[in-house]
Amino acid sequence: MKASEIRDMNLDEMHSKVSDLKEELFNLRFQHEIGQLENPQRMKQTKKDIARMETIINEVTLNQKENIK
Repeated sequence: MKASEIRDMNLDEMHSKVSDLKEELFNLRFQHEIGQLENPQRMKQTKKDIARMETIINEVTLNQKENIK
């Protein structure tokens, strides 16, 4: 997922997407442990997507706090 796609979402959508990605990462880890994961790079990409989303969420919340002051 690209940063520009994430920035087009509102905060609620971002938070729900992060929770979906965390659930997906949990399932990928489980599949990896039992040997059913076909593409281990997908775990790495999911982790990066989560980090990217959380970074943008922090940027947006900081910008909102600065605009309030």
